[in-house]
Amino acid sequence: MNARAPLLIVGSLIAVFAATTSAHHSFAMFDMDKDVTYKGVVTEYKWSNPHVHITVEIKAEPGVDPATVGIWDVEGGSQNIMGRQGWTRASFKPGDPITLVGHPMRDGSKGISLFYVILPDGTRMYHDIARPKSEGAPPKP
Repeated sequence: MNARAPLLIVGSLIAVFAATTSAHHSFAMFDMDKDVTYKGVVTEYKWSNPHVHITVEIKAEPGVDPATVGIWDVEGGSQNIMGRQGWTRASFKPGDPITLVGHPMRDGSKGISLFYVILPDGTRMYHDIARPKSEGAPPKP
């Protein structure tokens, strides 16, 4: 084995790892140019990395598009990012009413990339650190 072989192996492993890490953070599956708003009820709230997820049930009601009825997966940011905006593992529990604003899946499946949540009292909870806390994120408890 020549002296360059270990370097080539390590370099190849780094390239493979970097490609998979980069691919994970792609938002290509979401239509980031389009915002949608849905009202529903939280069925599950996962405070986990790499992304916080909220599972929401949208029920058939007058004025609700039948295509939106069902269970939706809402992808937020990391715990670190959302925590800086005031979110905690206790922000939601099953049964909580919720209004979501986000970017829909390009393929039309029931999932969105979260932009913000509107609480029943009108408070907005943003998921990104680029949004100033003064624009609605509640203070940490």
